[in-house]
Amino acid sequence: MRSFRDFASGVGFFLQGFGWVARNGRWWLFGLIPALIAFAVYVAALIFLGTNAGDLAAFLTPFADSWSWRELFRTLVGVALFLGGLALAVLTFTALTLAIGEPFYERLSAAADVLETEDDQPWWRTLPRSIRDSLITLCWVLLFTVPLFFLGFVPVVGQTVVPVLGALVSGFFLTVELTTLALERRGMARKQRFALLRANKASALGFGVAVFALFLVPFVAIVAMPAAVAGAALLVRTRLASAP
Repeated sequence: MRSFRDFASGVGFFLQGFGWVARNGRWWLFGLIPALIAFAVYVAALIFLGTNAGDLAAFLTPFADSWSWRELFRTLVGVALFLGGLALAVLTFTALTLAIGEPFYERLSAAADVLETEDDQPWWRTLPRSIRDSLITLCWVLLFTVPLFFLGFVPVVGQTVVPVLGALVSGFFLTVELTTLALERRGMARKQRFALLRANKASALGFGVAVFALFLVPFVAIVAMPAAVAGAALLVRTRLASAP
């Protein structure tokens, strides 16, 4: 029962993030800039993938040249490749947006989560570390999502259990990315941040799953990104920073 309450409170922090940016409209507009840049990059990449999915599927399946139903098979492979690219875009959108907009989101996070003292470093020093941490997080994401992708082709399980597990995995790692700014300002390294989020898994999942579900809606990820950053800062300040 407590886990359910903690999960619900995690969702609530995302909603609080919307409330915060609604009361501070200039920060919302400020946070839209890097999200728009990242969105444009992903749109271009997905258009390229969509227009070349057939050729890529043929390149990956030379063994099907002699099959009578090779066109249908390669069409299905092409669709799977595009859906995989779309899923990867959702999973990595936050990381890329935070990398592009670190100076923007550092200021937004600091405004939502005011500290008397903090581990303050210039963004050009923290950017390489942030990129490295994001790549490590991406490797962990792929470690979970690649097997889930193939399990998605299993009848029944692929249409019921796998989407739920995928949302939970994606949600947790979205929370990892979004809480990085607020936790780094408290001097916490990557391993410490992971340990803290694992210790508060239900709240982390509630927040991240809510973000993941909303980010699946086209264009909503752009609008919601500043709220996600603000909500993550509030989650850290209210729940994680005071956790034993």
